[in-house]
Amino acid sequence: NEFKMELFEEIHQLFAIEKSKKRPSNWIKSSQVKRILRISHGTLQNLRNSKIIPYYPVGGIIFYDLEEINQILVDSRIGSEK
Repeated sequence: NEFKMELFEEIHQLFAIEKSKKRPSNWIKSSQVKRILRISHGTLQNLRNSKIIPYYPVGGIIFYDLEEINQILVDSRIGSEK
């Protein structure tokens, strides 16, 4: 019985450790996009309106996929081979 309790406690601790590990979020907000791209709010709005940057509105908050933002930067690179 003592062995079972020790085993249970160890398993519980392992799950707690895994749960506490935070993965970086792939979803970012407008403020983060503006900081990454070093652009103003108006410029970001224009990029959304012209459908250059895809976005996902959820409950009044606009989210962007970080991988899509990075891909846009790579695709619009000038001066080197792609």
